[in-house]
Amino acid sequence: MMCRRFLLLLPVLLMLAACSTNNSSKLQHEEFGQTNVFTRSFAGTDQSACEAARRALLSQGYVINDWQKTLIKGRRKYQHDADVHSEIEFNVVCVADSKGSNSTTVFANAIRDRYSLKKSNNSASIGVSAIGSVSLPFGSTDDALVKVASETIPTGQFYNQFFDLLDRYLDSTRYPNESDTDKKDMLLPENLGPTPSPPPELK
Repeated sequence: MMCRRFLLLLPVLLMLAACSTNNSSKLQHEEFGQTNVFTRSFAGTDQSACEAARRALLSQGYVINDWQKTLIKGRRKYQHDADVHSEIEFNVVCVADSKGSNSTTVFANAIRDRYSLKKSNNSASIGVSAIGSVSLPFGSTDDALVKVASETIPTGQFYNQFFDLLDRYLDSTRYPNESDTDKKDMLLPENLGPTPSPPPELK
């Protein structure tokens, strides 16, 4: 009797276990982790870091949609085959660390949208005075791209390649205002040494 009850409950237990497994797998991409996939720290100012990020994206064929001193947004399109089209939107935010540290944390994330080519048939209508309009099964075919998926790219290697490329451009990139500020600081009176005394008056 007990075995028969167990056999009857077995399918229910298996279904509950499957539901629990599916829910946990769905939450894996929604939890906050301790990894630094989307961030990296660099020496220098936030403006220098974002300028290097802009050049890194441009070098890889991204079109810059929004460009501010500490915010970059770029987009790149891919055509994998005739019916599938993909776009990557890359977002970069540069945040200066504590004042006086001369370091910046760069946050980056990329969203990949996928589009599929859908065909729709348009039937032709003919007006007949006696019975009104009649739709006939012939006409034109329209093709349209329809978004079928959108996901944040989670691959660490993808962001490591971007950060490494940013670092290469950061070595030779300075934000235009920085050099001017350095020159102004060099010309401050306290940096020019003691003021020379005036020449003696001629008698």
